Amino acid sequence: MNARGPKGLIIAAPSSGAGKTTVTLGLLRHLTRSGAAVVSAKVGPDYIDPAFHGAATGKPCRNLDAWAMRDATLGALLEDLGADGGLVVCEGVMGLFDGAGAQSSGSTADLAARLGWPVVLVVDIARQAASAAAVLRGFATHRPDVAVAGVIANRASGEPHARLALDAMAAAMPAVARLGWLPRREALRVPERHLGLVQAREHPSLPAFLDAAADDVAAHLDIAALVALARPAAAPGAWDGATPLPPLGQAIAVARDDAFAFAYPAVLAGWRRAGASLAFFSPLADEAPAPDADAVYLPGGYPELYPGRLAANRTFLDGVRAAAHRGAAVYGECGGYMVLGQGLVDRDGARHAMAGLLPLESSFARPRLQLGYRRARLLADGALGAAGQALRGHEFHYATVLDEGPGQALFALADADGQALGQAGRAAGRVAGSFVHLIDRA
Repeated sequence: MNARGPKGLIIAAPSSGAGKTTVTLGLLRHLTRSGAAVVSAKVGPDYIDPAFHGAATGKPCRNLDAWAMRDATLGALLEDLGADGGLVVCEGVMGLFDGAGAQSSGSTADLAARLGWPVVLVVDIARQAASAAAVLRGFATHRPDVAVAGVIANRASGEPHARLALDAMAAAMPAVARLGWLPRREALRVPERHLGLVQAREHPSLPAFLDAAADDVAAHLDIAALVALARPAAAPGAWDGATPLPPLGQAIAVARDDAFAFAYPAVLAGWRRAGASLAFFSPLADEAPAPDADAVYLPGGYPELYPGRLAANRTFLDGVRAAAHRGAAVYGECGGYMVLGQGLVDRDGARHAMAGLLPLESSFARPRLQLGYRRARLLADGALGAAGQALRGHEFHYATVLDEGPGQALFALADADGQALGQAGRAAGRVAGSFVHLIDRA
């Protein structure tokens, strides 16, 4: 690829909940409605926000992960983004400097420094005014390799309130562009559930929400000044044609619906680049994987919201079992792993029989958060590679393991700092799964 990647900027915030997702969606929707060539990206291992981005632009959003992705993978994704549009609007994750482990690696700031994209900081001023200047000064000067180029005052009670904050920020940091302010709008909060936002495909009135956010952005922000801040990405590495993960087969059946929505586009695109064909099916609609598939992929999602329905869908379950019995590779991640197990206990304590292909009993009766980046080493040869292959991924779920049974563990795991976490997942012949969402080879 070229030495310089596409022009872009990053919408970030001092903390989660400051409103950067709504600002990003409003900006994407406004630029798309205006006919601008714009695409989007999301920092880190997030499945839900990218679906909202895609709804706003009509184009796929790419995850960019400074901790989990190799330079070659980031380079390939920048190539894809450059081919799709003229401007990349990238949404950060958590607070600007929040990442994994003792060094907070993989933060939005890390990606900004790696790519050279400037940061637009969204500051929630709902409970402050001139004090926002100290917040901006701290964030703008904390890391010399991260350029905080613009600021937006969010959730102002009105123009006088916003003006107090913006004037104080201008006096404290005159080189940071003041891009405007946005009023407090409770109607523009996206509904949430236990793994983050309610999925875009489940939002009851998503087009109207996106248009309202776009109207707000257009009315209150200096869009031209904001877009003018974008800079070309410094390509982190040459695209060598590598795929993030080896394809599970040549004809891969991929589960996709409200229960199985957490698949990284970069992984699926990588499988296609490697020559695999993908056929999607819906377990919730009681569809079976294609009978000629030599691999079946059950990604994560929200099967815990539909356990009774999935347990009753015999065409789906029998189809997955048939694929395993004919020797196809069957792989499940997180929610997909639970469905490959023996049983899933719902929030009310009722057990629902699953596919029965792996010795896992999982439960949501007593939710317990498991969260963090994972270093994974394969313990046995399989569709994901040879034993010893190092991979990187992320774990984020509330399931409790009641019994992971006997048998071959799939991974030896460590956290972002390399601290051993023990063995995880199970493999039985050509069937395998774990709670880790894989992102890239190490």
